[in-house]
Amino acid sequence: MNVRRHDPERRSRIIDACLDVVAEVGVAGVSHRKIAAAADVPLGSMTYHFDGIDQVLYDAFTRFAQAASSQFEARMSAAGTAQEARRAVADLIVTDTLSTQRELVLMQELYTLAARIPRFRGITSAWMAASRAALERHFDPATARLLDATIEGLSLHRALDTEPHDPQVALDAIDRILATADRKAHRP
Repeated sequence: MNVRRHDPERRSRIIDACLDVVAEVGVAGVSHRKIAAAADVPLGSMTYHFDGIDQVLYDAFTRFAQAASSQFEARMSAAGTAQEARRAVADLIVTDTLSTQRELVLMQELYTLAARIPRFRGITSAWMAASRAALERHFDPATARLLDATIEGLSLHRALDTEPHDPQVALDAIDRILATADRKAHRP
């Protein structure tokens, strides 16, 4: 008699394992077999819980983006003053975003999928919208969009450059954006 083991966390473990496999071998190296082995589940669990490898990747990258958005939201919601919001943006650049090689690889892999497959663009679009909404707690929409792009760009530079980055660069970029926004807001 074959007794089926009750494992309510199996689907979630598969999603987490998918992210681990992507971080290790890239999307091109992902397979049902590698994910199942990393999740320590039978290979059949892959097709039981997911329609195909694209569904596993979609759910895994959705989880990754939502976790990043939650961290972003927490950082921005903790800021109570304009100065604290400025510092929160700098912290997102200098310490939070792409703080590990794993996060860098996962983000780049997601970007590549989103560039090629429109369905994955929904994940990146929702991620950017959540980031801008968190920034709009403290800044007007146009400034939030510029700050979001700056966070992403400077984080990538920091993560990919071979030289250490001076945290003051982030503060200078933020100050320039905010000074421009302030001038525009006070034009007659």
